[in-house]
Amino acid sequence: MKNYNIRLKEVIKPFTKRLFYNLFDEQEEESIYLKETFFEIASKLDIEDSETIWNNFQSEFLTIRKKLDLDAQSFLKNDPASTCIQEVYLAYPGFYAISIYRLSHQLHLLKVPILPRMMSEYVHGITGIDIHPGATIGESFFLDHGTGIVIGETSVIKSNVKIFQGVTLGGLQVKKNMQSVKRHPTIEDNVTIYANATILGGDIVIGANSTIGANVWITESVPENSLVTYQTQIKIRPKKNGIH
Repeated sequence: MKNYNIRLKEVIKPFTKRLFYNLFDEQEEESIYLKETFFEIASKLDIEDSETIWNNFQSEFLTIRKKLDLDAQSFLKNDPASTCIQEVYLAYPGFYAISIYRLSHQLHLLKVPILPRMMSEYVHGITGIDIHPGATIGESFFLDHGTGIVIGETSVIKSNVKIFQGVTLGGLQVKKNMQSVKRHPTIEDNVTIYANATILGGDIVIGANSTIGANVWITESVPENSLVTYQTQIKIRPKKNGIH
């Protein structure tokens, strides 16, 4: 029987956590651990030229950190419940999910197999936020609450986008022959997407400065500066003698 190195899952957990910590509190011994662990992972996943890949990955840490600082500022600016920037870094699951996404995305760009997905699935299990490392996400990204968010592999999200819990950026169809096709939507600058909205399809573009209301289902493009809402009738009336 083929050995799939299932126990790598236990290696990925501390590796992913310590990558995150290292972005904000770099230490020499931590850097040594991360490099050696990456080589261990690479050997078990048959990743060639691991030293070059690691050096290229490490050279992007400062850029990733700068992007995350912009993300954190977006949380502080947009969430009325946030009290200080330190709270965002230490206590916000959405920020943690974005952080691991930005790290795993860089490995994805370096064409590292499997490891980026393992990192994203690790943080998915902790936060309930599923961001595929292949997605393209711009600056100042804000996830409010976050639980249940799904962002598919070929999604493109531009800058200053805000997404609330339960949102899905998905594909209209699930077919293996669409593997190399853009299957997920594009979200332009300054878009807000409220809770439980579902946006499906690779040709779908949500225009800049638009607001997508809660619970909507979108399978066609939305022009810029649009407000999209779902309306339903809710009746509230007084009880009579305790009877509905």
